[in-house]
Amino acid sequence: MSIKLKLEKFKFNGFPDERPLIMAGPCSAETEEQVLETARQLKELGVFIYRAGIWKPRTRPNTFEGVGKEGLPWLKKVQSEYGMLTATEVANAHHVFEALKYGVDIIWIGARTTANPFAVQEIADALEGTDIPVLIKNPVNPDVELWIGAFERLNQSGIKKLAAIHRGFSAYHKSFYRNSPQWQIPIELKRRIPELPVITDPSHICGNRELLFEISQKAMDLNFEGLIIESHITPDKAISDAYQQITPETLKGLLNRLVLRNPNIENAIIMHTLEDLRNEIDKYDSKLLEILADRMKVAEKIGRYKKENNITILQSGRWDELLKERTNKAVKKGLSEEFILKVLRAIHQESINHQTKVMNE
Repeated sequence: MSIKLKLEKFKFNGFPDERPLIMAGPCSAETEEQVLETARQLKELGVFIYRAGIWKPRTRPNTFEGVGKEGLPWLKKVQSEYGMLTATEVANAHHVFEALKYGVDIIWIGARTTANPFAVQEIADALEGTDIPVLIKNPVNPDVELWIGAFERLNQSGIKKLAAIHRGFSAYHKSFYRNSPQWQIPIELKRRIPELPVITDPSHICGNRELLFEISQKAMDLNFEGLIIESHITPDKAISDAYQQITPETLKGLLNRLVLRNPNIENAIIMHTLEDLRNEIDKYDSKLLEILADRMKVAEKIGRYKKENNITILQSGRWDELLKERTNKAVKKGLSEEFILKVLRAIHQESINHQTKVMNE
């Protein structure tokens, strides 16, 4: 089901209206000197939106939680001295009032805050009657409905300049990334709200500067509108999230390497070739659905047999053995372990659902 929001295009007078939209700056504003020097170097690269954390929600107490409103005059100097737009995170109504008082141009709502509808509503109420652009990060948990709900709350308060920030999702299991990208979720958001800009945050997805280009390029290949990347004049000395920040010079190299592909298919030969290949995909998908339906019929037979013989549905040893054997086989066929585990677990859960239905007839 598509979602209808009253949105206005993100457009800033005097600044280029081109893809990708780049926002860069330090994870946290630490000192006035650090803020201004980072801004100067980024401006020389052509970056016109400067991001910096003023208030930093941290997992544990007694860690650096930002300089607070002391840093807002520094952002005002970035505006006046370098002509850049400024952006910072807000987590409550007090943050909103302070940011507006000091003329911050753009605000964003962080992942922890997005997960709390009460906090989002408080921010929406505080912003009512303003025209400031608001970016909303995905909630920490992979819940597209919760993410959409945040946009609806802001939109109902009259905020029409909205965009999403895809920063990845927390996971209990160990991951290659700090936050799992789970690209299917921002893709689903884009499907539900096509006119909503999506800006990817590779810094928080990766947690490691070595992986930033890979994620940035993937976002461009998916035709997302922009990138928000943490940049610091001396990243290794940063007070927060040092490993994921890069110097403005390194950022310049990353941006120069990005390949921007054409989202529109205008060449007739390319279009027909893609159509032929998509038809092949459609045929395989149809076969897959038939195979899965047949598999569930067998699962129902197993369920009846277990019922007749008073056997539990879950056989842990069999499931563990199947998971290992199928995963090894899939990896040898060029499928990723992460993908096949998701598929097998989904099929197993559906099999359990079918067997449970039979058991309870």
